[in-house]
Amino acid sequence: MSDPLQAADPSDRLPADLVERAARLGASTVHEAAGRIGALPSSIGALYREQPSVAGPAATVLCPDGDNLWLHRAIYAAAPGEVLVVEVGAGEDFGYWGEVMATAAQARGIAGLVISGCVRDAVQVQQLGFPVFSTGTCIRGTVKDPLRPGAIGGRLRLGDVLVSPGDLVVGDADGVVVVPAGQAEAAVAAGEARERKEAGLMAQLRAGATTLELLGLPGDTGAGR
Repeated sequence: MSDPLQAADPSDRLPADLVERAARLGASTVHEAAGRIGALPSSIGALYREQPSVAGPAATVLCPDGDNLWLHRAIYAAAPGEVLVVEVGAGEDFGYWGEVMATAAQARGIAGLVISGCVRDAVQVQQLGFPVFSTGTCIRGTVKDPLRPGAIGGRLRLGDVLVSPGDLVVGDADGVVVVPAGQAEAAVAAGEARERKEAGLMAQLRAGATTLELLGLPGDTGAGR
């Protein structure tokens, strides 16, 4: 399911200003600017619509089905500003995360959670303002078995996206994108150029131009009538 790797060297972490620039761009722009890579499955979405966006280096966690002990451990292994990115295999329908863990993560300065499973205490997590991107909510409880295998700092697969520790994670109301750390600077720079171009496009649209002419799209030829 996942290939264990060493956690990223802190000296190799994404620069804080790069993370801030990525956060301003948003998930869709970063995805497009990176060459349309890294979009996590659409089933992983914002827990609540008004939640803050999130951006930061990935802190990866592999949890056994229905067991969140490794996620508890990861809260204290992750560095401030990192985003917990969690794979739970086929055990999606458990509440791996709730108010207690969100409170602990906030106290540690963790930026947010992205998980291929469910969470619970949705109202309380919303009140805390902690960003969570999950496949949904589920009241089904988890166990904490110290004998079950898991991992922190390994390479994960979420959908068709491979996630390594330190990769750039950006999540907002539209979804979540993960860009390999080595491509993050180029993706953000391309995203900023894209935003500047789109700002000009919006101005032309407000002035009466059409999307067809501005984007070079074919008009209705009346074929088939």
